[in-house]
Amino acid sequence: MATIAQPLQQRPLEYLVLDFLAYLEFERGLSRNTLEAYRSDLLQYGRFLEGRGLDAIGAKSSHVADFLAALDGNDGRSASPATVHRKAACLRSFYRHLRREGILETDPTASLTPPRRGRKLPQVLSRGEVGKLLEAPRGTTPCDLRDRALLELMYACGLRASEATGLEISDLDLEDLVLRARGKGSKERVVPFGRAAAAAVQRYLERGRPALVQSRPESHLFVNFRGGALTRQGLYKIVRRHATTAGLADRMSPHTLRHTFATHLLAGGCDLRSVQEMLGHADVATTQLYTHLTSERLKDVYFRAHPRATVG
Repeated sequence: MATIAQPLQQRPLEYLVLDFLAYLEFERGLSRNTLEAYRSDLLQYGRFLEGRGLDAIGAKSSHVADFLAALDGNDGRSASPATVHRKAACLRSFYRHLRREGILETDPTASLTPPRRGRKLPQVLSRGEVGKLLEAPRGTTPCDLRDRALLELMYACGLRASEATGLEISDLDLEDLVLRARGKGSKERVVPFGRAAAAAVQRYLERGRPALVQSRPESHLFVNFRGGALTRQGLYKIVRRHATTAGLADRMSPHTLRHTFATHLLAGGCDLRSVQEMLGHADVATTQLYTHLTSERLKDVYFRAHPRATVG
């Protein structure tokens, strides 16, 4: 006997979530990490509704607001503003998808006031601190040459950790001084780099990488001591080790070099749109955070240096 398909409106949340995630992956090209975060957010939302005898289809705007409010203070703990903001964005995107598919007539997130996102300025190194970090790999061993090339390139191009570990040799053009980076959602961008980074990479390619790879077929630019592709965990350990050597252990993560790249470019006069393109930001508002940061640093310098800044 044929099975009658269950109407979309009556199918369990897991089915709706899988359909939504498939749309995000194939139509919008979102990364695996983003998809997993959205899946986790939606299943958490489903458990919240289930505890109140509700489901995602029958939920009203007040239920969505209650869920977001409950994130602040459960068991004496609270989610960060950025986490609440991400979950709210996930729910808005989810319900817009359900409306497009004709599963819902009204969107319970349409009148939702997004939570204020806390402005947390990222850690940024000074030029002197960057110099100390880049000079930390002082030796001439294959791993030292790799580490110097890695740090130079991350600072020169503002690379994310995943972009640095994903680089292949064919992504670099050492003559034209540009590389191809693969960002979030598999989006590619071309970023220039300077001669200091080029020289470090050239030394690594000539005297470091061959000794690590030996006869193994490996397309990735940066490899571990066994000759395989460097992982994000491996990159993190490299950055932390040299940050400790440079006396910057409490100031550093792999992303710090990306923040520093953007801030130094803007402070040096680079226009916002160019920095946005080099960072691979979809929205210029994300890049504007660094404008705020550079203005804060300028104010600090002003009030420390100007003889009449504190008069009166």
